[in-house]
Amino acid sequence: MTQATADGMAQMEAILRAVVQDWYNSLDDPAAAQEKVLHRLLKGYAKTKDGKVHSADQIDTIEDYRRAFPARTYDDYRPLLDRVYTGDLETLLYEEPIGIAMTRGTTSDRPKMIPMTPDDLKSRPAASRAVLNHVLQSKQFDILTGINLNLGFPSRLWTMTVGEKEIDVGYSSGIYIRHVSSKTMIKSIPTMQEIDALGGDQGRSAWDHRFELAYQSAKDQNVTILGGVVNVFLKFGKYLHQHYGLRPKDVWQPRVMTLGSAPGINRKWAPALHANWGSQAAIREIYGATEGMFGQQLDENRAWSPNYDLFFLEVEVNGKVKMLHEMRPGEIGSLIASTVIFPRYKILDLVRAYRPPYFRCVGRDMRWTRLRDWWQGIIYLDFNRL
Repeated sequence: MTQATADGMAQMEAILRAVVQDWYNSLDDPAAAQEKVLHRLLKGYAKTKDGKVHSADQIDTIEDYRRAFPARTYDDYRPLLDRVYTGDLETLLYEEPIGIAMTRGTTSDRPKMIPMTPDDLKSRPAASRAVLNHVLQSKQFDILTGINLNLGFPSRLWTMTVGEKEIDVGYSSGIYIRHVSSKTMIKSIPTMQEIDALGGDQGRSAWDHRFELAYQSAKDQNVTILGGVVNVFLKFGKYLHQHYGLRPKDVWQPRVMTLGSAPGINRKWAPALHANWGSQAAIREIYGATEGMFGQQLDENRAWSPNYDLFFLEVEVNGKVKMLHEMRPGEIGSLIASTVIFPRYKILDLVRAYRPPYFRCVGRDMRWTRLRDWWQGIIYLDFNRL
């Protein structure tokens, strides 16, 4: 290795470490990080009508915050969001939205619609921490010179009139990529503009068109990164095999897969992912929702570590609320996340705590989820294993 090469690697390492250092620091001292995040969020809430109703500007402590703001589900927030979408932005927002993110699932008979604002968008690059952290640990800096295969959902499905403006409605991952991809060092193929031009929804035909676009756009590219929804990447593998007699590993040799949107990816999906994409690709699990990216895998341990520097994270365990970082190993609780948009938002996901700073999402907050997690732990022989 020449001195110039060594100097370049050292410079790249310093740049990447600066990007993820706030996350590292928050894992070292989550209590301090959460206090800082709470006061930052309260300044934003105090500018909204909902925040004023709950006296956000008078709150000093976590206990004050819990007394002033009840934990609320999406259905609780729906009337306030309906007012936002009829033009009363200040009900919940202190900035104009740049897009409306639609969930892939549904709540009742209507999909969830989550406004995304400029401040909210600043937290979205947390998804890239999984890649950057892996690059730092593995010293494989050339990963960043390759391509991210974009099998993302569209960022623009239709427009929605909010007040006097037309706002694009799409999926959160697509909105994020469309707005920030040009500002990152990682190139994504195909582009969101190309994906959006296809239109479509989540139907089979729409996905076939997106998969064909991805294959034709990237088949001669050096794909080193996969990022997105785990089931989509598995379906893409089936598409290639059915239409071209190929597995993705016959075309590309990706080095890292940062995947989410399903519980227990390392536990349940690793064999299928490696069969499709090759054993050289490290799996780095991410945990998030349309409302935000709440954590990502820190190391070889098969769990995620929270973004304590970006979100205020509580959990309800056995009917009592505590901070996420206060959970004891083995406890399971229902996550309550405070984001730029939502104070004390009940995601309705259950998380299991391991030794700090490791957690897993075990599924939706439903009657049988704990039993299913226990049973899968037996099946996969990893009930308490990271």
